[in-house]
Amino acid sequence: MRFKKYSFEKKIFLGKKIKHLCKKNNVKFIVNDDPILAKKLNADGCHLGQKDTNIKEAKKIIGNKIIGITCHNSIKLAKEAVKNKANYIAFGAFFPTKTKKVKYKSNIKTLNKAQKLTNIPIVAIGGITNENYKKLLLNNANFLAISGYIWNNKKYKPTEAIESLI
Repeated sequence: MRFKKYSFEKKIFLGKKIKHLCKKNNVKFIVNDDPILAKKLNADGCHLGQKDTNIKEAKKIIGNKIIGITCHNSIKLAKEAVKNKANYIAFGAFFPTKTKKVKYKSNIKTLNKAQKLTNIPIVAIGGITNENYKKLLLNNANFLAISGYIWNNKKYKPTEAIESLI
């Protein structure tokens, strides 16, 4: 769940609905950036960016839940996340995206280096569509974070966009 500009109360309201949908569909519910919100919603975990709470503090807040770490395009950050026992590491952006301003561009070489570094899951982020996602999955990405293609798609409604990835 990623809502940057909503109030905490609105995030709680929406989070409860999203958590219900996730549970109904047997999907993990991960809250972006905010371990306190993740705890309040009893989410399955939290995703942390480099400017968010550090993983040790997040673990104190949410306990033994999933914690993923953004590593941008850095193997150094990935090594640190692995050392701190992250449950997954995320790299990106792999492709141009309008979801957020891209400061770091990642590539297939980064995925391959990360795969040699660890056996924890690797997530690819950024500009992923029905035309480019297979390349990432074929090159060591275990999961994909797809936002803009689903929610801001001019051709497909969200459910249709998801179906176009299957």
